[in-house]
Formats: sequence, structure tokens, C-alpha cells
Amino acid sequence: MSDSVGGGKATAIVPFSAQYAEDVRVLFIAINRALAPADRHDTFEAYIARSLEEEIDRIDDYYARAGGLFRLAVAGDALRGMYGLEPQDAAHIELRRMYVAPDFQRRGLARQMLLDAERQAASRGYEKLVLSTSELQQAALGLYSSAGFDLVREEIAETASNKTVGGGIRRFHFEKRLG
Repeated sequence: MSDSVGGGKATAIVPFSAQYAEDVRVLFIAINRALAPADRHDTFEAYIARSLEEEIDRIDDYYARAGGLFRLAVAGDALRGMYGLEPQDAAHIELRRMYVAPDFQRRGLARQMLLDAERQAASRGYEKLVLSTSELQQAALGLYSSAGFDLVREEIAETASNKTVGGGIRRFHFEKRLG
């Protein structure tokens, strides 16, 4: 899929390539540090370190192990965004790590990537795309609500993992029927 987002070079959404591994790492760290409230700096740094070790620094292995995929939004050789899809069971696949580089936010790239994720999930036979995001990501909450995702539950995440910071941050879980 190609499209011009915010002018300039066309943005293509393509499978992960190791040539972008460092760019993915840098974007992941930058976004999560920007999200970190001042009183949770250490909690976010621990989350970043854990996520790098368990997932981000081994994308091919992590996503392939579960039959998932990781895709990149690139223009020329510049990483503009990324997302992963991780199967949960035969009917549900989880949208993970959807991030847009700060200089390309609010230009429609997240919506373009979300549509690509929905198409990828549907083409693999999944019935629902599921995801979660935190109260710290207000733009993401608005995007998912406006894109037809249903809020299915909220929780206060206490336990940290490579999927959540924990630390008492409110998380919102969404799903969307595909097809």
C-alpha cells in the first residue's frame, strides 16, 4: 500500500526488514519516553528495557514465533511508523506497537496503518482485531473510537510486562469485528 501522508514522498506500509531495526528501536524509546509522566520515569525506563529485551530487539523471532507480523510505514528510507499483529487465538489477533514518528503525527498515517492492519488481519482469517492502549494516549483513544472499535473493558494495570507499563495506569481494551 502506498499513499502520500503529509506531502512529500509516498509512504509505503511494508513488512519489517532488519535494515530498520535500529530505527524501530529509536522510535519505540522516543515515544515511550515522551509518554512517561514525570512521577513514573523509572517505571517507564524499566518497561522500555524489558520491552527491548523481550520484543523490540528481536522482532523477527518474537512475531514469527506466534505466527504474527510486524509492518513498517516508510518513505524513501525513512521510518515514519510501525505496528505489529500478534495472534491471540484462532479468531482474535492483537494490534501492538502502533507508533507514528512525532513529525508525522496528526497527518493520517495512524489511520492508514490501522486500515492496513485490519486488511492484514482479515486476509489471515481473523474475526476480530483487538488492542489496548492507555489513558496517556488520548489521540490513540480517539482514533480507535472513531475507527469503529468497541470499548470492551477498562482496567488499572498494576503488573508490568512487555505489553504494559503497569504502575497503576488505566488501560482501555478495544475490539473490532473484521469483514
